Amino acid sequence: MNTDEIFDVVVIGGGPAGATAAHELARQGRSVLLLDRAGRIKPCGGAIPPRLIKDFNIPDELLVAKAQCARMIAPSNKHVDIPIDNGFVGMVNRESFDEWLRARAQTAGAVRRTGVFEKLSRDADGTSIVHYSARERHQRGDGTPAQVRARVIVGADGAKSQVARQGAVPGVEDTQYVFAYHEIVRAPTQEARPAEYDGTRCDVYYQGRFSPDFYGWVFPHGDTMSIGTGSADKGFSLRGSVQKMREASGLSGLETLRREGAPLPMKPLRRWDNGRDVVLAGDAAGVVAPASGEGIYYAMLGGELAAQAAHEMLATGDVRALKLARKRFMKLHGTVFTVLGIMQWFWYVNEKRRERFVKICEDRDVQQLTFESYMNKQLTRKKPMAHVRIFLKDVSHLLGFARV
Repeated sequence: MNTDEIFDVVVIGGGPAGATAAHELARQGRSVLLLDRAGRIKPCGGAIPPRLIKDFNIPDELLVAKAQCARMIAPSNKHVDIPIDNGFVGMVNRESFDEWLRARAQTAGAVRRTGVFEKLSRDADGTSIVHYSARERHQRGDGTPAQVRARVIVGADGAKSQVARQGAVPGVEDTQYVFAYHEIVRAPTQEARPAEYDGTRCDVYYQGRFSPDFYGWVFPHGDTMSIGTGSADKGFSLRGSVQKMREASGLSGLETLRREGAPLPMKPLRRWDNGRDVVLAGDAAGVVAPASGEGIYYAMLGGELAAQAAHEMLATGDVRALKLARKRFMKLHGTVFTVLGIMQWFWYVNEKRRERFVKICEDRDVQQLTFESYMNKQLTRKKPMAHVRIFLKDVSHLLGFARV
């Protein structure tokens, strides 16, 4: 590999954040290298909102299912079905979805290479050198040492980002994580479907036996399903939890196609740049929504904003432009992340509160405002009296006045 090779931007990580950043930068005429390790699929329910489909021009053929309803299941097994009025939740398979995003970046002009990032160094004039192991497939010990130079580096290499650590992004060592695990299973045939099965419904289990501090899920993916859970409790068996969930939902006999697990950051990092030439995006920046665990939309938006910040830095020479990625993201979604964080901290703490949380979800105002906010990715500000009613109902549940 030519050691004198230099790119305006090297994007490390080819998930939704990295692929989106590479596409945006290539579209703006920048020379971009997208470095991704092959064979890695992140555990993910695969839900994407209509706002993402619209903003990022996602073709309909990538949607393997369109969920029309969400079922919230309480510790008592009481459930609330929430119809998604005038919309849907798109479901994607990350293997094909991520690859489509990477291919789109390449079509826009980004150079694609397969390899594993190893470290950063600097040449005599201070330009960063990205060292990686070039390989055709992801296999430990297999690869050829390679390096390229970069004026800017976008770290989109997931939770516990090595780019963040090598690039000396302040505060990265203080990040806390949860662990997510899911199994992709073959969907049941028409003849073998359990009585309660619905291939257009997302089931969400708010039960401590499936997660002591988060939730378990069963999401439709067309011919397959994602069954998973997450927790920050290191002593909790995620794999055992998924097995119990499959048994409880009548899905234990289905063929298991893949098992995947990964750490997830608990909140956005305080800094997304190193003040010189590194900016983070996606899980590396900590943009997984509390309470819901949603990450794809926020990863892609974060990748787009990181690309814009890198482009502005290259155009102006002002390294302060890298701070704009986080500043713009938090202006758009900081309040939502704060609200969701408080919600998870309070409602997910024990079975009694989880039971009351599901009970609140019976309210039509709660249902409508929640899904309008989810689908449009902004807090719904219309219907002020509905907000007042929700607040009063929340207080009654908090004080234990409402019946469960």
